[in-house]
Amino acid sequence: MRRIPIKTYFILVCLLITAGTKTFAFAIDTVPKTAAVKATDTVVKKVPTKAFLDDKVDYIASDSIITDLANKKAYLYNHAVVTYQDMTLKAGYIMIDFKSSTVYAYGIDSAGKQVQRPDFQNKDGKYVAGSIAYNFETKKGKIKDVITQQDEGYIHGRDIKKDTGNVYYVAHGYYTTCDLEHPHYYIRANKIKVIPNDKIVTGPAMLYIADIPTPLAVPFGFFPNKKGRRSGILIPSYGESTNWGFFLKNGGFYFGGNEFVDMALTADVYSNGSFGGAARSSYKERYKFDGSVGVNFSRFINGDRELPGYSRQNDFAVRWTHNQDPKAHPNSRFSANVNVASSTYNKYNGSIAGGTAGGSYLTNQLSSNISYSKTFVGTPFYFSANARHSQSTIARTVDISLPELNLSMNRVYPFKNQSRTTNTWYDKIGVSATLNARNDIHSYDSTLFTNRTLGQMKNGAQLVVPVSTTFNIFKFLTLTPSINGTSDIYFQTIRQRYNAERDTVLTDTVPGASVVSTFSISAALTTRLYGDYYFKTKHLKQIRHVATPTVTMSYRPDFGSPKFGYYKSVQTDSAGHQTQYSIYRDGIYGPPGSGKSGVVAFSLSNSLEAKRKMDSDSGAVYKKVSLIDNLGVAFSYNLAVKSFNWSTINVTGRTKLFKKLDVNANAILNPYQTDSLGTAVDKFEWANGRIGRLVGASLSLGTSLKSKAATTLNPTNPNGPKPLTPAPMPATNNAVQDQLDYINSHPEAYVDFNVPWNLSVYYNIVYSMPGLPSTAKTTQSLTFNGDLSLTKKWKVSLSSGYDFITRQPTLTSINVYRDLHCWEMRFNWVPFGFRQSFSVDISVKASVLKDLKLSRRKDWQDFQ
Repeated sequence: MRRIPIKTYFILVCLLITAGTKTFAFAIDTVPKTAAVKATDTVVKKVPTKAFLDDKVDYIASDSIITDLANKKAYLYNHAVVTYQDMTLKAGYIMIDFKSSTVYAYGIDSAGKQVQRPDFQNKDGKYVAGSIAYNFETKKGKIKDVITQQDEGYIHGRDIKKDTGNVYYVAHGYYTTCDLEHPHYYIRANKIKVIPNDKIVTGPAMLYIADIPTPLAVPFGFFPNKKGRRSGILIPSYGESTNWGFFLKNGGFYFGGNEFVDMALTADVYSNGSFGGAARSSYKERYKFDGSVGVNFSRFINGDRELPGYSRQNDFAVRWTHNQDPKAHPNSRFSANVNVASSTYNKYNGSIAGGTAGGSYLTNQLSSNISYSKTFVGTPFYFSANARHSQSTIARTVDISLPELNLSMNRVYPFKNQSRTTNTWYDKIGVSATLNARNDIHSYDSTLFTNRTLGQMKNGAQLVVPVSTTFNIFKFLTLTPSINGTSDIYFQTIRQRYNAERDTVLTDTVPGASVVSTFSISAALTTRLYGDYYFKTKHLKQIRHVATPTVTMSYRPDFGSPKFGYYKSVQTDSAGHQTQYSIYRDGIYGPPGSGKSGVVAFSLSNSLEAKRKMDSDSGAVYKKVSLIDNLGVAFSYNLAVKSFNWSTINVTGRTKLFKKLDVNANAILNPYQTDSLGTAVDKFEWANGRIGRLVGASLSLGTSLKSKAATTLNPTNPNGPKPLTPAPMPATNNAVQDQLDYINSHPEAYVDFNVPWNLSVYYNIVYSMPGLPSTAKTTQSLTFNGDLSLTKKWKVSLSSGYDFITRQPTLTSINVYRDLHCWEMRFNWVPFGFRQSFSVDISVKASVLKDLKLSRRKDWQDFQ
């Protein structure tokens, strides 16, 4: 064996050709010893009759390549790399035996430490070992002291053999999801069989933590190792509830389906007979649409059937979200956001923390909307269809609009002539239109699907056509006159009659279509006033005050007049008293207005901003700072009524102090006095020395503070901060995008250490006094939430508040998270209140072993 000089490489090529093997050429320039040496194919005219390899072998080394001509071997030193088809082998020292088609790889010693350990990669995985022997022809191999990654797990083995079927046999190995060379925990077995992209099977195995054996042992182990979606059993969590006994929760089966759709079926079972079930499915077609569907049902049994206090509560919830990619159909869009539940579902099943449920325990208003919209390109028309739902779980009322159709026409200018060089006043006259048709249902949830409720549906159509224009007066005033015409179509009316025998008024429903046409005229005059105050100080240069006064005059005739036929009179008692009613009183758009209206409304909004001189590297710059975003007042006077002409006075204010504190204030003043019963009388409060009496006011303060983010969460950066590993997430060819989608839809499954701390504080006070001082009511509360990263591994979050009226704290939740590298700990505690509870979970992060955990919890039901 000797080092071959450059001049002898031509002889080496000839010898290899005559040996009848696949030809290799060694191309070496006259370079220093440390330069890379690479072997590549050489095209020759005479092709060997039979080659022992199917493809070329490329290899390089940063130090040197030594060739043994007699034994047909090559030796690569320092950062050696051999590539053959889909196989890449890197090591400090590699020997290639061309006779046996075998490559051997070893690490090298550096100051008593082995470095450049063999690194073997192919389509089935990556292996880092003490030594590797691999046959190119049979594709069999033997690996010593190996660490290989399989999906989320790592396999450590003393000896590994690879057969021709890409099956690996590991002797004296262990399986772990810890990525350290010496892992924190592992499942040890004497025999392990690895079938890439399928499964990992072990013989008798035992769990070790910190190299200490635990009593947890199994006769065999099975770990899924398939890439992409896969179906499997969902292991339930277990525990005991004081009220409902022993339980198994969230157990079931996951159907992997394909990259477009999946489904999970889970169930909860309690020993006292309570149970629950859920079906959840997600679907997605990239660049077209995505969504999810969930159906939940639960039955909670409290007490014993034979004893007082027994109750059985059935609840359900249906959730559906659908989103369309805007690029799929640019001119039309379909979306859905359905959230329907029984009135007590959130009470018994809702969560306190945020996430997909979003703290649903505190939610008492549910709403849904399924919509389709289309824009007719090249026309001013736009169409939309909606199915809406609104529900109050406190009042137990349900409002449904099914369907609601809208056809809109954007503003057009019918008198505008494009050929004219100058515009006339009528060129700016614009016309738009909106046609709306609705069918509404209002009911209690217990009577929603009864014949009586369905018979009380309200429906109709409405056409609104506003005509308006805008022009300037004296260059500084802007006048906007408008005419609004409305036509309502109803399919039934009412008639009232007095029943003398029962001394009551009866109402009859009269079917038949009818049209109600109304109109109103208005004109708004506005301008903008500027006041500038200049200063000669070093930093403050100017303060600008912008005032925007607006005067609006509107007129509407009395549609209660008999000539319109929209109102009628009916006797109300035996004395013959008469009252007026509208035959469209129960109409879906309401009755036309009765009484003439001639209103002059006035509003004034003010803003205040300062200009400061700031020093910078490029010189002095001027920066605008908002002092008052808006301070406004609004009131009106009705010329068409004989008394109570003035409306209430509304005062609003909004600003942001120190760029952090949001301030919003509102006050309502009534200019009229009240009598001893609290009824308004036609006398002004001005006589008492004030503009009006305060009938309502509110003040809200809010701020959000946070430190600067350390780094940006980036799933593509393996060295960046790692979020919590969520529930099993199917792998796809678009893994990064799938991770981002999962993070956005499941934020509760992640802990972000990028922001060391954040704090949000909100203070609200609301005052109302509709009549006498004895009717005054005040609500006042302070709420706050935030979290703090104590270290890179510890994070604490708190959500709480205080009600100043009841002098009680609001719902309080404390959460602690500890990153244990390959494990994690979560502690959740609600110390008091109706949802008092706690839970402690220590579990493996990786989803493949997500059921390897220790849990201790006490639900809120156990504190009742």
